[in-house]
Amino acid sequence: MMSQLKALALKAYRAATTRIERSLDHRYLASDVPGPVLTGHTEWREYIIARANHPGLRVLEIGAREVTGAYGMRERLNQATYVGFDYHPGPNVDVVGDVHNLSRHFDQPFDVIYCAAVFEHLAMPWRAAEEIAKVLKVGGTVLVETHFSYASHERPWHFFQFSDMGLKVLFCEALGFECLEASMQNPIIGRFSSLADPYLRGAPVAGLYCHSSFLGRKVRDVQGFSWDQVDIAEVVSHTHYPL
Repeated sequence: MMSQLKALALKAYRAATTRIERSLDHRYLASDVPGPVLTGHTEWREYIIARANHPGLRVLEIGAREVTGAYGMRERLNQATYVGFDYHPGPNVDVVGDVHNLSRHFDQPFDVIYCAAVFEHLAMPWRAAEEIAKVLKVGGTVLVETHFSYASHERPWHFFQFSDMGLKVLFCEALGFECLEASMQNPIIGRFSSLADPYLRGAPVAGLYCHSSFLGRKVRDVQGFSWDQVDIAEVVSHTHYPL
């Protein structure tokens, strides 16, 4: 009987602690950061499978090499034609090449293109976005998941971190894309360390999120696209810098 009471008391304590922690953690969120509906970090693969696993569809995974584990996307997309593309040869890779020159490797367009944990390692992500546009069908789907705030990794090729707005800029109206969802998720609680400048030491940092993602549809082909000719309003979704 005593052990049961102890177990119930421990369960109640843990539940109360969790509620307090969640209440405190909410202070670190940013109210104007959109969360995911369709493409959460643990859900986006199911979205891709539902969208792409149909006969006659062509699917391209950029960064397909199995590095941190096998996700079985090739097997789960067995009704479609799946192509794995990567910078290095290895397990799950069909075509080896540089995404900055993606269109040189394919003469047939794709219905769905997706990648995860890739864009932070691209030296020229704006060029990769152009190349994706070239090999994606009009009406096709693109999904990019990357990082907004994350530990430095795979250096020296860790180049950029992206907000939801940063991804919307890359896959903008001017390049022929319609945004279906852009979000950030998996909040991080942060603070400046004791090794920071004195005026920052120990200060909390809110608005940190591990993952960012973009889900879009290509709505038109854009011939002769050049970033030099793009109106800034077209790439910032007609927002403005805060006053």
